[in-house]
Amino acid sequence: MDRGIGNWIPAQALRQPDKLALVDSDSGRRQTYAELNARTDRLADGLRQAGVQRGDRVALLSLNSAEFLETLFAVAKLGAVTVPINFRLAPAEVGYILADSGASVLICSEVFTDLAGAATASAGVVVTTRFVIGTEFEALVVSGSDATIECDVEESDIAVIMYTSGTTGRPKGAMLTHANMLWNAINTLTAAPEGLRRTDITIAAAPLFHIGALGVHCLPLFYIGGTSITTAAFVPDKLLKLMTDEKVSVQFLVPAMWAALAQSPALDSFDPSNVRMAVSGGAPCPLTLIELFLAKGWSFVEGFGMTETAPSCHLLDAAHIVSKSGSIGKPLRHIEFRIVDDDDTDVTVGTVGELTLRGPSLFAGYWGLPDATEAAWRGGWFHTGDLAREDEDGYVTLVDRKKDMIITGGENVYPIEVEQVLYRHPQVVEAAVIGVPNEKWGESVVAVVVTKSDPSTELADELLEYTREHLARFKCPSSVEFVDVLPRNATGKLLKRELRQTFSGTAESVSR
Repeated sequence: MDRGIGNWIPAQALRQPDKLALVDSDSGRRQTYAELNARTDRLADGLRQAGVQRGDRVALLSLNSAEFLETLFAVAKLGAVTVPINFRLAPAEVGYILADSGASVLICSEVFTDLAGAATASAGVVVTTRFVIGTEFEALVVSGSDATIECDVEESDIAVIMYTSGTTGRPKGAMLTHANMLWNAINTLTAAPEGLRRTDITIAAAPLFHIGALGVHCLPLFYIGGTSITTAAFVPDKLLKLMTDEKVSVQFLVPAMWAALAQSPALDSFDPSNVRMAVSGGAPCPLTLIELFLAKGWSFVEGFGMTETAPSCHLLDAAHIVSKSGSIGKPLRHIEFRIVDDDDTDVTVGTVGELTLRGPSLFAGYWGLPDATEAAWRGGWFHTGDLAREDEDGYVTLVDRKKDMIITGGENVYPIEVEQVLYRHPQVVEAAVIGVPNEKWGESVVAVVVTKSDPSTELADELLEYTREHLARFKCPSSVEFVDVLPRNATGKLLKRELRQTFSGTAESVSR
């Protein structure tokens, strides 16, 4: 019996063969579940003839497209493993993932053939076969048989290896099993009243190489029998038109994309009556941005998760999106959480500790890294590295990353708290707060900011004084450093380690 995600499309093809399953908005190609099932069967057989066997890794370097999702389901039908790769990475970084995963086949968009070529030339890469989406990919599909693919797939088999963004070093491959993906879908479907429905339609607008774009709506909708639409590029005006044309009912974007949508001239004339749920995830969404969409008639929720949770984990529901602003909400139905101290003892309500999780949607471990897996899964609980606290109503708020917490003069300072104050200053565009070594205090608090106007000593003093008006003295930065742009990795995550390397030794000892 095939119990993997490769069975999701065949199951819907039996139940509702003529239901629209997948739309590629760039090519205009529309497929019913029956058509998608037949095509993924042929693609799977074509891949099998090309040598792909159960357990093999197939890398995917692709724009959002029908072919991306067709590949994922075809690979799953074979019991093989899909390895989506961030196409914003440098060739050496792509090469590292190809080598680390041991991928033998690479499927790439035509625009990434040069990147793929440079990456496969890297040391340790064992890719032997490459197919370019377009003529080569279609030939692969045509080469396959129409016969139904049958492969024994266990729920515990790896379906996808998603590489983490590597903000603290080399990216790690999070192994997500077929069971993980199934239970993530169940969590998403049972998130009443915000759960997905068979009638829902969504656009995969964020890159599908991220677990958020893949796992929040896109894959769960295939499980329940909804409709997913792909778009290769995020263009706010075009997205709004596509949402109107396709009558989109649920939409996931990251905060930066919601912010870009808010700036679109087309937003004022957009009718959100079909959109029953707008979902933000990947980073905290500013309340001012949420309120802008609420004022225009949108229903808004925030989700929290990570690659290792496949990703849906906590949800801040629409009813509390304003009153509990800043919270990640409550856990989804099949997620358990604890907030613990350094001895893994539960802390009391309102006390800061590390957020730990467990549940059937959580990952199986890091590919080829047993020590890192063991360290993350201490005592049967996944240690997220996030500091959090729970309020008396059961809502969880993230305080900061554990590794980013600053200890100055024996006091704990959570950078996000200082950053939130700085963001309220009208001159601040971006802010990052770090701790740097200080002989007297252990660490000093340093603010690194991007400003609207030109940097000056006067502006630095103004920002320092502003923080003193809103924060305890020990939390306030001892200095402000101006930069043109904050360093980020290819997924857009802030690289505080680079800031610490750059600005260590810049802080001054100030009186408390």
